[in-house]
Amino acid sequence: MKDTEGYVTADGRKIGGVVMEMKNITLRFGGVVAIKDISFDIREGEIRAIIGPNGAGKSSMLNVISGFYVPQEGEVWFRGAPRPPVKPYEVARQGIARTFQNIALFEGMTVLDNVMTGRLTQMNQNILTQAIWKGKAEAEEVANREIAEKIIDFLEIQSIRKTPVSRLPYGLKKRVELARALAAEPKLLLLDEPMAGMNVEEKEDMSRFILDVNDEFGTTIALIEHDMGVVMDLSDRVVVMDYGKKIGDGTPDEVRTNQDVIDAYLGVAHD
Repeated sequence: MKDTEGYVTADGRKIGGVVMEMKNITLRFGGVVAIKDISFDIREGEIRAIIGPNGAGKSSMLNVISGFYVPQEGEVWFRGAPRPPVKPYEVARQGIARTFQNIALFEGMTVLDNVMTGRLTQMNQNILTQAIWKGKAEAEEVANREIAEKIIDFLEIQSIRKTPVSRLPYGLKKRVELARALAAEPKLLLLDEPMAGMNVEEKEDMSRFILDVNDEFGTTIALIEHDMGVVMDLSDRVVVMDYGKKIGDGTPDEVRTNQDVIDAYLGVAHD
């Protein structure tokens, strides 16, 4: 049941008020319209999926949410107020973290060191005190390392914590990237195709971790994913895009029976 403050899911979870709202977003690249007049919201504590065929504008929308792209029309509202253009570090300090469609890890660094980079916005000591590594700087790094180690334990990658990322298989790299994002302790976590390129077992593991992050940390999650089985199993609500337009928005059951959505995925010709 939905209301102005939130709604209750089918399994009895209480979803809170609006964290972020896209209001009539239009994004252009030259003469190409990537997103056309799309509105939807993301509510506290939910798993919100953004789906659509290739080229629908999903990644562009995630880049708008993360502040990487600034739309030519419309507004992004964050926690009840319009959000002005922001720098990447400002986004992180607002409690927003993300993973990427193409893995963006430091290949020559160990798993632990990669996860520690997710703590950079939480480190307040200047470069000089960090170089000396005494007093407050030492205490700060020790505290941040403890958080990184807890996340490594949570995602069950203890056995590879000292392994250079370049030596890891693809599925584990995806998990390390999730760990780095979680190290920032986000309130809103953006996942760009977290299951892409994974086998069935790896998808099952990642799905379990996403549900655990949402349940145990209370993290709000917005994700792009092509595997419809995963989307329907994980998501509380789904927004569907096609050719830059919104063609569906609702619960998984509502979306899977939406004729416009069915047509888009079956490749039915558009008028």
